[in-house]
Amino acid sequence: MNEFVVAMGWAGLFAPMALGAMGSVIGCAVAGQSAIGAMVDTESGYGRYIGVSVMPSSQVIYGIVIMFSLQREVTPETAPALFGIGLLAGLALLVSAMRQGQACASAIHASKTKPEIFGLSLAPAAIVEGFAVFAFVFALVLAGGIPG
Repeated sequence: MNEFVVAMGWAGLFAPMALGAMGSVIGCAVAGQSAIGAMVDTESGYGRYIGVSVMPSSQVIYGIVIMFSLQREVTPETAPALFGIGLLAGLALLVSAMRQGQACASAIHASKTKPEIFGLSLAPAAIVEGFAVFAFVFALVLAGGIPG
């Protein structure tokens, strides 16, 4: 049984990075597809479309930092905390990156028709980013309480 618990601890250790990367891939792909469509429909503003489409990539960075903050000896005593923090933080990063990609795609779509609302249209994506930051900070705080 201890081997299974330790294996789950190792999975939790790498989950924030892996799940954050998966969410970033999906979010950037969704926003990137919207950026490509906007570039076909407009004559300028290409740089801002591409810039917005990479916003969901921040979640993989948060996941990498959480992974490094969780690094310690994986024992039957530390494994449950590593698994719980890592998996739940990773899932929060996954979902936030996916939803941020959708918010960015909507911002791109809206701003190609009405360029003057570009900055304001990014507010929902920024709010979603805030939730990723909350998960990031809470994971770091909780990781500090794990022995070892």
